[in-house]
Amino acid sequence: MRGGAQRLRRLARCRRRATAAGLAVTAAALLVTGAGPREAERVRGHPVADPVPERPAPVETVTAPVRIADGATVRLLRPGDRVDVIAAEESATGAGAARVVARGARVAKVPTAVDTAESGALVVLTVPRRTAARLAGAGVASRLAVTLW
Repeated sequence: MRGGAQRLRRLARCRRRATAAGLAVTAAALLVTGAGPREAERVRGHPVADPVPERPAPVETVTAPVRIADGATVRLLRPGDRVDVIAAEESATGAGAARVVARGARVAKVPTAVDTAESGALVVLTVPRRTAARLAGAGVASRLAVTLW
């Protein structure tokens, strides 16, 4: 069969041209109908598999008065400071387990007359509502201490 390879090449060339023309017509139709991507939706660079949420839901914060076991430590605090609150459980042997009850709590107010009695000193912290509940529970069962950030 003479000229078979040449016919095959011509057929392949025509098929590529027909495919390219079909894609061009489809793209033009999409642009005319407005079905293509809008300017605000257009992706630049590499597309992200999972979209990033715009903003996390706001966490409701409350102010919670907390009694710190060491009153002298409270004198070091100023409003705006960030502290971690640690609860140390008292046991019969004297050494108890310690756990962090609140991380990054903001000091809202430090009473001016800090008395260093055995019962400790009061400080007002701004924390999320759930953390305030944990602080109240820990304050009843444990001695609380703070560490400055």
